[in-house]
Amino acid sequence: MQLNKTSLDLLMPMHVVVDEAGRICGIGPTLRKLRPEAQLLGARFLDVFDLRDDGRDKGDMILPIDKKLYLTFKAGIQTRLKGVATPMHKGAGLLVNLSFGISVVEAVRDYRLTAGDFAPTDLTIEMLYLVEAKTAVMEETKQLNARLQGAKVAAEEQAFTDTLTGLKNRRAMDHVLERMIRSHSPFALMHLDLDYFKDVNDTHGHAAGDTVLQRVANLLVEETRSEDLVARVGGDEFILVFHKMTNQDQLMKVAQRIISQLEIPIPFNGAVCRISGSIGVTITDLYETIDVDQMVQDADTALYASKHEGRARANMFTSGMALDDMSDLPRVAERR
Repeated sequence: MQLNKTSLDLLMPMHVVVDEAGRICGIGPTLRKLRPEAQLLGARFLDVFDLRDDGRDKGDMILPIDKKLYLTFKAGIQTRLKGVATPMHKGAGLLVNLSFGISVVEAVRDYRLTAGDFAPTDLTIEMLYLVEAKTAVMEETKQLNARLQGAKVAAEEQAFTDTLTGLKNRRAMDHVLERMIRSHSPFALMHLDLDYFKDVNDTHGHAAGDTVLQRVANLLVEETRSEDLVARVGGDEFILVFHKMTNQDQLMKVAQRIISQLEIPIPFNGAVCRISGSIGVTITDLYETIDVDQMVQDADTALYASKHEGRARANMFTSGMALDDMSDLPRVAERR
C-alpha cells in the first residue's frame, strides 16, 4: 500500500522523498520550515545533507536502507538529524523519515517549531510540553525574583530615607561615611541646625513645620552636588557631606549661601514662616585618623559656636573651640 502526500504529511511531517536518481522530489511541511522548499526540491539528497555514522563523516557514501541515519545540513545552521530510509512502493525511490530525529531544544531555539509541527503521536510533542512547562516556570520564577528584588530595593531605600523630606537619614549617612573612610576619600562634614524652628511649630502648627522642613530639604539639595549627601538627622538638624571638597573658603561660601537662602520667608496658608540657620563645619584634613563620631562632635561644637555668636552664622571647627565657653547655650534638644 502506498501512502498519498496528505497521509505522509500527517504521519511524517519531517519526511523526504528521494527518487531513483537520488534527488529530492518531496518534503514534509515541518521540514519546509527548516529549509525553503525551493532549496530542497530537485536537489541531490547528498548535496543537501551530510551523511554521518555516529557523528563520523563518511563523505558521499550510498544511502543505507532500513538503518538509522545520522545527518546534518551542509548549509546554514548545522542541525543534527536522525532518521531512517526505506524503499517506496514498487521501487519508486526512497522515503526518509526524520520524525523523532531533531533535538527539541534546537527545534524551538533555531526554528520556533511548536507541537503543531509534529505528528500527534510523535514523542517530540511530549518533550515540547516539558520544555514549554519548564520555560513557563522559569519565566514565572524570573518575574517573581524581579518582584522580590524590587521589593528588597524599595525596602532598603525606605530604610535609608527620611519619609517627610525624602532626604537620606542618619543610617544612610553612616553607611556613606564608612564607605568614604574605607576608600580614603577626603570630605567635609557640615552640621546645620535651624534657628527659630520651634517658634514656627508653636505659632503656626506642625503642618507649617513640615512645610518648612520640606522647603529646607529642597534648598539643601539645590545647594549641593550630585556626589554630595544631604541627610536629616534630627527634627530640625541636617548634616551635609561634601565628597572630596575640603577647601575651607569654598565651604564657608556654601554655608553663607545656605544661610542667606534660609532667611527668605516661607509662605504657609496665608502666613509666613521665618527661620534662619546656624552651621558648623569640619574637614578630614584636620585629622590624622578619621573618626566619624569625632567629626560629628567637632562639627556640633562649631555649630554651638555659631549659635553662641547670635545664630545665622557658620564656623569652621578649630582645636581651640570648647563647649565650656558656651555653657549658657541650650543643648541640641532645646535649640530654637
